[in-house]
Amino acid sequence: MYTNTNEKYEYSYQNSAVSHHHAYIISALMEMISEAAAVLENKQKPRILDIGCGNGSLTNLIAQHGYEVVGVEESASGVQLAQDTFPNCKFIQGSIYNLPYAKIGDNFDIVIAAEVIEHLFFPRELVVNAQKCLKPNGRLIVTTPYHGYLKNLILAVSGKMDKHFAALWDGGHIKFFSVATMTNLLKSEGCTDIKFKFAGRLPYVWKSMLCSSVIADGATNKAKNKTV
Repeated sequence: MYTNTNEKYEYSYQNSAVSHHHAYIISALMEMISEAAAVLENKQKPRILDIGCGNGSLTNLIAQHGYEVVGVEESASGVQLAQDTFPNCKFIQGSIYNLPYAKIGDNFDIVIAAEVIEHLFFPRELVVNAQKCLKPNGRLIVTTPYHGYLKNLILAVSGKMDKHFAALWDGGHIKFFSVATMTNLLKSEGCTDIKFKFAGRLPYVWKSMLCSSVIADGATNKAKNKTV
């Protein structure tokens, strides 16, 4: 629910319940995290940053697998709920466009943004700013609703386009990614070793896609030196 306070629209979280998409992305997400952890030089559990963590429920699910996880969220109500409900994790209030780097630091092995990028007017900034929080050769994992030709065609012929794209959903989806467009976005910011997994529903009409990519040393340094 959105509320208008001090002329600023802020998403207001009402409870700490697990979001519906967590049920179908969590298995593939944990596989990607495990794969990333397996190639770490120190072979220790990776430090994970969850950008746009909402009410902290996904952050908590990941932490239950033994990972150290820090969540960042712009919504004050989301951060408060997360801090009150999930004391095993650390939560910091901050905007994706202007992350509080002094509080977050830049020594994470993995940055996750789950079902976030589709809500952003400037999705490239998520990639650039995530790079600043990663160690050299750290990994960025982004999940977002899947949009491919067959799925879009089925939506069109079934008459469900309006329901699916939900133009009247305040704070809803404004960017719709395919494998090709997500790949182009990541490559444009120096990401390599781009890998995809898919979750929910049947092949090629998946609900979500998960994309894992490596931030090379040069891209990380470029991001840290870039004025956003």
